Amino acid sequence: MYIYQRSSWPEFTWNREKILKLLSEVKFSQGLLLGKMEGLDFDLKEEAVLNVLTQDVLKSSEIEGEALNKEQVRSSIARRLGLDAGGGINVERNVEGIVEMMLDATRHYDEPLTKDRLLGWHASLFPTGYSGMHKIEAAKFRDDKNGHMQVVSCPIGKEKVHYQAPDASVLDIEVSRFLDWINNPKEICGVLAAGIAHLWFVTIHPFDDGNGRIARAITDMLLAKAENTDQRFYSVSAQIRKDRKAYYDILEKTQKGDMDITNWLVCYLECLHKAIENTEEALSIVFNKANFWHKYSIVTFNDRQKKVLNRFLDGFEGNLTSSKWAKISKSSQDSANRDIADLIEKNILTKIGSGRSTQYVINT
Repeated sequence: MYIYQRSSWPEFTWNREKILKLLSEVKFSQGLLLGKMEGLDFDLKEEAVLNVLTQDVLKSSEIEGEALNKEQVRSSIARRLGLDAGGGINVERNVEGIVEMMLDATRHYDEPLTKDRLLGWHASLFPTGYSGMHKIEAAKFRDDKNGHMQVVSCPIGKEKVHYQAPDASVLDIEVSRFLDWINNPKEICGVLAAGIAHLWFVTIHPFDDGNGRIARAITDMLLAKAENTDQRFYSVSAQIRKDRKAYYDILEKTQKGDMDITNWLVCYLECLHKAIENTEEALSIVFNKANFWHKYSIVTFNDRQKKVLNRFLDGFEGNLTSSKWAKISKSSQDSANRDIADLIEKNILTKIGSGRSTQYVINT
């Protein structure tokens, strides 16, 4: 018996004592991270959001076995956030679609989640009406005309059915009940609501494809609502990608269990906690830049020096030479040499090598 077949569906229950400590730790970590991000200036904060959203879109697609082009994703997000679009990179329609969905979920977290909005997200995910080589009904709930919706694995002929979704005939009722709960929340912690909504949506499985990505978008939307900010500084999708097997195992067990979803919530909270803690890695470049500019806050830099140093702090590939300095700053070789000499005198740059092998690094 699947969970949705029980008479008490969808009246979820959980052991509050078993999740209270973990929930408190998650909310404490959220507060620490948001406080740390508030200490960044506006440009660095926007860069942090760009980095996290890029990772979120990439990893959410990787979970479904789809590898997107990182530069296209970053360019699409940057343009929509009003940042440098990355040199006018040509972005494919499917990339634009998933970016549009993710940004709508987080940037408009305070707007009601409606049936039309869900259908719009689905249309964005599948702009051509195809999922890979398979034609699907975009912007429509599944009709099961080709049989029951099942989650299977293993080669054809040796399939293992992990889950069978509710019949298409009940989808309108199920989706309406889900949306009513989302838009009229009872007295429940927003962080827990995000975890419950994730489980609930993937259990309904209303679409032919894209249910996982939409579920994660809903999770991000409710977390943004719980934090009362549209700026995302950690990626739940990235953590799910790391722990994908454990995620699918607990999901399958919960969908075949009873209405007590304590174990699911524990797994979800642990995933969320790791995502917040591991964001330091994703944002290391941003934090390093913040530390650098704070350290030299009383030093005067010209615009060329700021531009090149930021490029270097972004993870400059190769060696920094005076000719590269001139190219990046769009200046003459003499201006580049003066800029470098000034920073060496201020003990910010260190010269390595001599002659044609001369290069420069930031003095740490």
